[in-house]
Amino acid sequence: MFTFCWILLFFIKGAEVREFNLTGCLHKEPERIYHAITEEEFILECVLPSQHRTHMYNNSFLYKSKVLWFWQQKDGEPLKVISNESTNPTQEGNALWFRPIGINASGVYICMISIQWTMRQVVRVKIIARNTLHSPNILSPSGMKTLEVEIGKPLKIECKVFFGFESDFLPMITWYRDNKESKSEPLLQNITRIRVEELEGKSFVHVATLKEVTERDLNSNLICFAQNSVGNSTGVLKLKRKDRALFIFILYGAIAVLVGLLVGSAFVYQHWIEIVLMYRNYLAKDETIGDHKEFDAFVSYAKQDSFERDSTFLNEEQFALEVLPEVLENKYGYKLCLLERDIPPGGAYTDDIVTAIRQSRRAIIILSPGYVNGPSIFELQAAVNCALEDNMLKLILIKYKSFQEPESLPPIVKKALKILPVVTWKSSNSNSPNKQFWKYMRYHMPVKNTRGLGKNSLKFFPHRLFSVVINSRKATGRSQQTKEIVR
Repeated sequence: MFTFCWILLFFIKGAEVREFNLTGCLHKEPERIYHAITEEEFILECVLPSQHRTHMYNNSFLYKSKVLWFWQQKDGEPLKVISNESTNPTQEGNALWFRPIGINASGVYICMISIQWTMRQVVRVKIIARNTLHSPNILSPSGMKTLEVEIGKPLKIECKVFFGFESDFLPMITWYRDNKESKSEPLLQNITRIRVEELEGKSFVHVATLKEVTERDLNSNLICFAQNSVGNSTGVLKLKRKDRALFIFILYGAIAVLVGLLVGSAFVYQHWIEIVLMYRNYLAKDETIGDHKEFDAFVSYAKQDSFERDSTFLNEEQFALEVLPEVLENKYGYKLCLLERDIPPGGAYTDDIVTAIRQSRRAIIILSPGYVNGPSIFELQAAVNCALEDNMLKLILIKYKSFQEPESLPPIVKKALKILPVVTWKSSNSNSPNKQFWKYMRYHMPVKNTRGLGKNSLKFFPHRLFSVVINSRKATGRSQQTKEIVR
């Protein structure tokens, strides 16, 4: 006996479709479920009760009345009216004709006829494919495949199989070991899961587990077997011991890169001064252009009385007036400010010193016992104060002789002696431009292009850098490491 959704809405025949409420029918279970094969002809009848089972209407009157069809493709979507103008499906009498039925025609169909009572029937149509004519298709492993493994490690192997559509068949997939000793030894199987489900069929993934890979597994074929009602297929997986050459190559490569980085870092650390100086000479921008300063460095030193001078040794005044100009000015093109030479006499001493320092990019302070204990300490104090006001002014401390700081030094001078970079003068034969002392001096001096930048300079830049490195190895000893300025 068929089940119907009966609701009394109107007593007048021929009422409009929008006056009927079909929402209640959608909450009912469909009375029938039809399976239609895609791309084939399909007929969906509006089956109503026969006359001998109910006398509510006359069968002959059924076909004279208008049958209305409604369609809901997916649950939750609104109902759509299938009009008489539809070409596929077409309505003929109380039936819908699909010529052919498409893949998107599935869903819930409701037929309705109004006589004196409104009668409806709800059915569901599912689109299916034709039963497959092919055996399962093993996607992985297809044919014979080789897998590299490590002995003693657990292993999971997957078999991916596509089964064509079959209406009444349960696909079968299994893994087994095939070797000379025993045939068809099943492996530890896991649950088969659906990977992809389509109209034409389903893709399955079946997993087997080896708790520990052994030599026996390497000498065996692991076979995935899949079967349906048409036939069966197999995929073979051969295990191979993993070659450690790639791992060793990667390991050695990583070690080589690490060693290269360490050697490169050590090289840069050892020859950092030379690298910076070569870069400044040929590539760096001249920082003295447009700063409106007259001198590259102001030189401050302790003045010696005539009776204190000893012609045997090079004192700090001779060093300031003779050695520094000879190397920094004559060799490297810097312009120094020397009080006796460049400051006209007649002005106030303090004003002349401050003015000279402000017109300089650096202040070179030659430290000695006579400097820290004499009146020249004022020049260091003035230079520190000017540096606090002018960021372009940097101080370079030369430790010409060892000294002990007196307690009477101003606090700002004590702090400057602790944090400012210090270059140590070691011996009287250090006036050669290739010695470390002069490299550090040039490193702290402003960037100034004195040789010009041309194509030939860039061409020979690597050769000059190599020469500097070779020469630096011949030098004796290294100077005390410089400190960064802390502000």
